[in-house]
Amino acid sequence: MPSARQDSLSIFFPAYGDWGTIATMVAIAHRTARKLTDDFEVIVINDASPDHVAEVLEEMQRVYPDTLRVVTHARNKGYGGALKSGFAAATKDFVFYTDGDAQYDVRELELLWAKRAKADLVNGYKIKRSDPFHRILVGKSYHHFTRFIFRLPVKDVDCDFRLIRRYVFDIVQLEYDSGLICVELMTRIHRAGFRIEQVPVHHFHRMHGSSQFFNIPRVARVLFGMLGFWWKVFVDQKGNLPKADPSTFRNSDVGRSGAGSEGSGSGSGSGSEGTDADASGADATARSAGTIGTVAGRAPEGGR
Repeated sequence: MPSARQDSLSIFFPAYGDWGTIATMVAIAHRTARKLTDDFEVIVINDASPDHVAEVLEEMQRVYPDTLRVVTHARNKGYGGALKSGFAAATKDFVFYTDGDAQYDVRELELLWAKRAKADLVNGYKIKRSDPFHRILVGKSYHHFTRFIFRLPVKDVDCDFRLIRRYVFDIVQLEYDSGLICVELMTRIHRAGFRIEQVPVHHFHRMHGSSQFFNIPRVARVLFGMLGFWWKVFVDQKGNLPKADPSTFRNSDVGRSGAGSEGSGSGSGSGSEGTDADASGADATARSAGTIGTVAGRAPEGGR
């Protein structure tokens, strides 16, 4: 196994309405990454955020001209679309992402990094969910339901604090643009036979704004889409899902064909700003957990 300094790292944040946290998230990501490897990049996906995210990121690129890249969506693509753009933009051996609302502490990436040697995915799970009671109740119900119907052997399907080997996306092709993408990601990785490790992480209160995901129409759309995805995985594609080949992928530096569909774009080169074919955007998110509050909620469609 290569030494820790030889493994490279991409960190990305999907961002929507997170102008109040973006700068701190980008700064803490840089400080954390420098402890782990000499070869890293930080990417922010601005999912057509209507606030001041673009201006703040432009300023941050002056601070980190060689390591911060911005991907800008001209129109909002939803949470899944933002994640697909992030996976497609990443160029390093390992890809880490978490949300821009700073409900997780980026510094705890070190815990995931320490577990990477025997894993293709290191998945965080919340020690305790710091949300209003109704969100905790809905979150637990959602978690147990998805674990059951998709047969997922993980403690927290809905914890967006993940470190993934980039070559996973040579096998795993993501389709959904809504919040369903987390279930899709975990299901496809598990059923492809990739190795999964799990690490407990802290979850913090949202200090500003509110989630755009937890309303009845949006949850209903995600649940309806989930049933369609279940049918696709367990009926239409049963026995035909792509599988990981340990002899080919593990312990190898394999390029990737892309993480998703419909032209998720990336910036071209360090410190650049890119736009994808039909949209693209920039936003980082920010706040070291427990220090700076988050602003606004997730993207209009499929936000968390």
